[in-house]
Amino acid sequence: MSSTKHLEQLNSKSLLSQILIPLTWLIFLANTALIIYYFSDFPTWTFGELFQINGFSIVIWTVVAFFSAIVQMYATNYMKGFKKKQSFLLLCLFFSFSVMAFVIANNVILMVAFWLLMGLIMAKLIGIDTEWKEAQHASKFARLNYIGGALSLAIAVGILVYATGSFSKNEILAKLDTVPKWMSVVAALFIILSAIIQSAIFPFHRWLLSAMTSPTPASALMHAGFVNGSGILLTIFAPLLFTANVLLLIFIIGGLTAILAQFSKLLQVNVKQKLACSTIAQMSFMVMQCGLGFFSAAITHLILHGFYKAYLFLSAGEEIKNTLPKKPDTIVLKPLHTLLIILSAVLGGLLFGYITGKGLTLDSGLFLTFIVAITVGQVVYNILNQVNITIIQKLVVTPIMIVAGIGVYALVFNGVTLLMSDMPLSNMPLALTPVHIVFGLIFLIGFYIMLFGIYRKIPWLYVKLMNISQPLSKSIVSFKTK
Repeated sequence: MSSTKHLEQLNSKSLLSQILIPLTWLIFLANTALIIYYFSDFPTWTFGELFQINGFSIVIWTVVAFFSAIVQMYATNYMKGFKKKQSFLLLCLFFSFSVMAFVIANNVILMVAFWLLMGLIMAKLIGIDTEWKEAQHASKFARLNYIGGALSLAIAVGILVYATGSFSKNEILAKLDTVPKWMSVVAALFIILSAIIQSAIFPFHRWLLSAMTSPTPASALMHAGFVNGSGILLTIFAPLLFTANVLLLIFIIGGLTAILAQFSKLLQVNVKQKLACSTIAQMSFMVMQCGLGFFSAAITHLILHGFYKAYLFLSAGEEIKNTLPKKPDTIVLKPLHTLLIILSAVLGGLLFGYITGKGLTLDSGLFLTFIVAITVGQVVYNILNQVNITIIQKLVVTPIMIVAGIGVYALVFNGVTLLMSDMPLSNMPLALTPVHIVFGLIFLIGFYIMLFGIYRKIPWLYVKLMNISQPLSKSIVSFKTK
């Protein structure tokens, strides 16, 4: 009788989940309604010098509320019988509120406080299982990184407060022309440091690789809503980054990490480690978009990546890939396949440029369109190499995938850009430089090396990629359990 009652308790939803999940969905629906109602001309609501709500903040609120609701629903069933389940659900809600509060904070002290709070809550979620020593080491390692990121942000805003005499973010950004050049550069560098730590950009990527000890719902929330924080932070301080003239540095940092992460992903045999490397690569592309001056594109990337990565993590249990590496398939590209890949990439880039207006002139928008074209080429290559699809099906599926994918991305990009219209310098293309051209060539060469598995034939490169893609040793199973 007691075992039956215990089973019923496990299968029944707790009162807390019955309250939190509808509440989170209500927040999502309310924000969605605001976006629809004010879409073409979103107002700005200011609450003294403490908070400010605009189209940008509502977009982030909507995305965060959606992911939080999905994760809570998943966790309600996934964590049945786990004694910290209630704590986990509350932490998810508090994390969502901390992100929302950070986005609307106009007082820079509140910004730093909520940025730190986001990290502390996420570290708690990583180590939610207090009896798992590996998880505790991963949690401690992540917490140290988050505190470092918050300290960097505090130093940056401290310099800006000292130079402008104001604690209001809006006033600080309005007075940047009065800040000495060296101060604005140092503050911008600390902003960048804080951003790349949170988004696990090289060399701060190991905390994310080590955080796979967290429960799957926490991983989904982390990859869909936490690591994206750099895009939000860089967007908020876009005027400072332009003033300090550090956008090219941001582009280089993102580009180098994107290359390393993409190659590292190919060497992983654990499904969650693959997803972690994929997230690092995607965050690098997001940072690159900020470095190109397209902060609205970075926010678009943030949103679409969040949907994609949340789905992959929440469905990871259906496909366990923790086996020895198998010999890669031999790649044979026929001339017709090569022609189709190139043609599809060019047409995909032109379609994106036509819908968004980017890449039609010789500025950084051309590189953004170039990245879209490479992505289209990779998708077409994957479709052509599906052995269970007939040639006729491939000819039908390929154009549909291109038009649908580019169409959705471009429309979301246009919508986000419109909602962010009151954010200063959120969509400002830069002059095309030799650095952009060099990275374009590097990406093409990298795509070729990945395609044909050349990296596997270079021992020192293979070993180097394996070494830099390893998590903290103490976060791997290494302790005796009872």
